[in-house]
Amino acid sequence: MNANEPNWTLYRTLLGVFRAGSLSGAARSLGLTQPTVGRHLDALEQALGFALFVRTQQGLSPTEAALALRPYAEALESTSAALLRVASSQGEGGGVRGTVRITASEVISAEVLPPILAELHAQYPDLSIELAPSNRLEDLLRREADIAVRMQRPSQEALIARHIGPIELGLYGHRRYLARRGTPASVTALGAHAIIGYDKQTPFLRGMRARLPALKHVRFALRTDSDLSALAALRAGFGLGFCQVGLARDNADLIRLFPKQIAPRLDTWLAMHEDLRDSPGCRATFAALADGLLRYVTSGRG
Repeated sequence: MNANEPNWTLYRTLLGVFRAGSLSGAARSLGLTQPTVGRHLDALEQALGFALFVRTQQGLSPTEAALALRPYAEALESTSAALLRVASSQGEGGGVRGTVRITASEVISAEVLPPILAELHAQYPDLSIELAPSNRLEDLLRREADIAVRMQRPSQEALIARHIGPIELGLYGHRRYLARRGTPASVTALGAHAIIGYDKQTPFLRGMRARLPALKHVRFALRTDSDLSALAALRAGFGLGFCQVGLARDNADLIRLFPKQIAPRLDTWLAMHEDLRDSPGCRATFAALADGLLRYVTSGRG
């Protein structure tokens, strides 16, 4: 590496300013002083030969050149984090230790994985877990995560993938809501009910409406792109909504409606980068997740 080339620390500061929009905000998030953040930006601009931000009344606005750098800086961040996770699993004594980063959807992360991870931690107390709840498909090839729970088959060849099976969904209503509004007698009667739905069109919603034309005319009384918020609203008795059968099974107040007509399934996969197959921590985590998710999927079958 050329001595004049900017190091990773400067790009890390660049990302901090991107995300915070100000020197002071970046300083707080990075644990640095504001003058240090300013010096890092000055050093990076001098090394690159162009300006990265312009000052506006709203804060620091990135230049076009800076925006072009952002995805590469984020890739450096992911690689650096992955390097540290792998390094943490090495050292004397071997065994299952270090850090493993897992990504899964909001609902899977909050409702399904905690007991699985609790068992894993009890067995391997030296293993640290980073859990990244996200409905975005984290890129395993770029090492944004080590292991991913996905609702579609991974397409990249450099991944180890295991098919877990389908997670069945159902349409549910809380007892309080059904007592207040009545139980719909048919799918066509759903139009007269408060439905918890999505703020944006999704492949799942388009598929459901294609299979059930009656849903095309349903009006959403609550729209949210947060699956956890939708689940909380369903449990609170706001209206009718979708829920994983395995989760609803443990809540006697959730009543399933039209199980023969409305039973969509989410195909579930577990994926890991093939370079991590020799990591004891990743192997143990992958196995624990596969076992726990298989139990969950089996328990939710009607």
